[in-house]
Amino acid sequence: MPVDASIFRGLSAFPLTPADAEGVVNTDAFAVMIDRLVAAGVDSIAVLGSTGTYAYLDRSERSRALAAAVETVAGRVSLIAGIGALRTSWVHELARDAERLGADGLLLAPVSYAPLTQEEAFAHFDATAAATGLPICIYNNPSTTHFSFSPALVSRLSRLPSIAAIKMLLPADGDFADEIGRLRSSCREGLIVGYSGDWGAAQALLAGANAWYSVVAGLLPVPALRLTRAALSGDRETTTAADAAFGPLWALFRAYGSLRVMYLIAEQLGLRPGQPPLPIQPLDSSVSLAVAEALEALAR
Repeated sequence: MPVDASIFRGLSAFPLTPADAEGVVNTDAFAVMIDRLVAAGVDSIAVLGSTGTYAYLDRSERSRALAAAVETVAGRVSLIAGIGALRTSWVHELARDAERLGADGLLLAPVSYAPLTQEEAFAHFDATAAATGLPICIYNNPSTTHFSFSPALVSRLSRLPSIAAIKMLLPADGDFADEIGRLRSSCREGLIVGYSGDWGAAQALLAGANAWYSVVAGLLPVPALRLTRAALSGDRETTTAADAAFGPLWALFRAYGSLRVMYLIAEQLGLRPGQPPLPIQPLDSSVSLAVAEALEALAR
């Protein structure tokens, strides 16, 4: 029987993982970030995703971060853990860690150095699905993983019992309704279809997506929830207004990369994010001013 996919619906917030220059996680600062998300009422929290800089943290620090998140959440919302890694054996270790520590679901990115074939990626997911009892969300984002899922591979993966959801990138042609329709016709019934790429969230949800896997909600959950709830209820006018309020921030995300901008937002909110993991460089003060103005636009 397929697993329960409900934990992947709605607004999933992807917070930063505060850490020092050596990659040691600041669990106190992380707990503050996580607690803000629970208090706001997000549907789930996804730690150690791309915004959570999982690729820059070793296994022990990933476990420390996840343990802190589990303790802070205390069962109040669903908690999803990223388990992407180069080797299948490492992914299995991370999946077992997540299950042992108390995560509710997993986010699996097909990270690679040598480019993966479609068959290799299937085997990677198949073996991981067999190694854990937790539901898995497929992470489909070639800009970070350098792997592109074919429609045939997504369809095949959706039939694995542990695969519950897919996190899609924004379609190149902007036609969400067509893409969602094709996914639902080719995949197992009940597969949750969600999108990342925050500036496309309003369109995706209005077109019928089940979820927004959101970078910005990791720090600004209240306006992100406003957009999500309006879109999922079909309130196009309120959704459009909420999306427009995010406009200056979307422009900064697209210009500088959402991860770098998120560090500036966290600093301005007093949330002690640390610095981006080297070799990623922090943005300069001129962008900090633009971020402050974007936050003011959201507060109006």
